[in-house]
Amino acid sequence: MNPARRLVLAATAAATCVLAFSGCSASPGHQQAIDSGASSSATAAPPSAPASAASPAGGSDAALPGMPPLLDPNNIYAADAADRLSPTVRSFPNRIYVPNTESNTVTVIDPATYKVLYTLRVGREPQHVVPSWDLKTLWVNNDLGNSLTPINPATGKAGKPVSVHDPYNLYFTPDGKYAIVMASNDRQIVFRDAHTMRVVKAVPSQCGGVNHADFSPNGRYFIVSCEFSGDLLKVDTERMRVVGKQKLPEAHAMPQDVKLSPDGRTFYIADMTANGVWRLNGDTFAKPTLLYTGKGAHGLYVSRDAKSLYISNRGEGSISVLDFATGRLTAKWHLPGGGSPDMGGVSTDGKVLWLSGRYNSVVYAIDTTNGKLIKKIPVGAGPHGLCVYPQPGRYSLGHTGVFR
Repeated sequence: MNPARRLVLAATAAATCVLAFSGCSASPGHQQAIDSGASSSATAAPPSAPASAASPAGGSDAALPGMPPLLDPNNIYAADAADRLSPTVRSFPNRIYVPNTESNTVTVIDPATYKVLYTLRVGREPQHVVPSWDLKTLWVNNDLGNSLTPINPATGKAGKPVSVHDPYNLYFTPDGKYAIVMASNDRQIVFRDAHTMRVVKAVPSQCGGVNHADFSPNGRYFIVSCEFSGDLLKVDTERMRVVGKQKLPEAHAMPQDVKLSPDGRTFYIADMTANGVWRLNGDTFAKPTLLYTGKGAHGLYVSRDAKSLYISNRGEGSISVLDFATGRLTAKWHLPGGGSPDMGGVSTDGKVLWLSGRYNSVVYAIDTTNGKLIKKIPVGAGPHGLCVYPQPGRYSLGHTGVFR
């Protein structure tokens, strides 16, 4: 989002929330009216999921009904190992899809040659490119355009946009039933039918700047960050209810990306003003602790071997590397001449970390073996949540690539 606009929204959200806690969201009825024209045909139907199996790590309850069981209870990313592509995506060409928020375009890059292939015109202010739960569609989140543009990853062509209000970011429930729209401006978490995108339930977020999330190992709940009010939410997936809320213990906190550790015990939440990552026990939802990483901590990406977490520090042009086993930082990679590394993803083989350069109109390709910059590729203005596709995994939970 445009920085100036974010400041205005933040100020507005803060002022409104001071007046009335429950008044921070638009009414569900208003949202229903807005979305009455949603398409019923532009979304590929997710395949049926097998019944849940044994309880996964990090949660005592049985898995969410309909959620595919974890392959390894000690590694929630076991299905995301290098080159472990689903049969659904094996024939898709490798591409990098870059949403340019200020150009209203998506730049498509060939990762083999590091060259721009073509540019797609999409809706106003595209924020993220998100794989659908069934892996068959890429959704461009046109936030101010109030639409989702589908891209066929087999052909790279864009389809007819679907009317969805305020789709700042997009997630999917682990059972594949619902899409979850993080409607930041509307201050809502909107559950939609994953087939039709019609609204099922609009939940007042009770915070300002709702944006990123990740799910518990058993899929029963997800943790959400609210960047403008500095809150974290715990949301019951099946009941579609906010069941926990806490303000981060740092003045002016601005939480961003959220990612779960492989053992399912710790949620990491990047914070761009606290300049580090918060570590949270999602089950107890107790007070989190902060680990300093660098100025403007922003995006979080898990390595293909599930041993490391890459943390982009947008404010200082660096990437911190965290070792999951010890919880300690093992390296910091600095981009030559600085930069603004933001959101992105890891290549199929795990050898390249792709990040958008939000304020430099470029994309960075970084060697994950040594942190060296391989290539800096010019794109449109304001590149944000780029998507590396295809990626390993059986199904997508949303954002630029959260797979299980």
